[in-house]
Amino acid sequence: MIVSPCISICKIDPSTGYCYGCARTIEEKKIWKLEDTTDDWKKENLINIKKRLTGWQLESFEESYTYKIENGISLFKKNLKNE
Repeated sequence: MIVSPCISICKIDPSTGYCYGCARTIEEKKIWKLEDTTDDWKKENLINIKKRLTGWQLESFEESYTYKIENGISLFKKNLKNE
């Protein structure tokens, strides 16, 4: 199973149409949730969204996504639970 790239920072940039947290479009978010979406599509989408991010945004995404894969929860949600 490929973990969704959502890192719980869900707000769309009006100028690009990409989510500030995961860099996906609204359409891409919908496709991730479909039962028949293949792992190949998800892998390709992960490659594409990482190309959309640069600098601290890419670093933050990588750190949060890795944490989510390893722990089953995003860093953002973890930090909310600890407050």
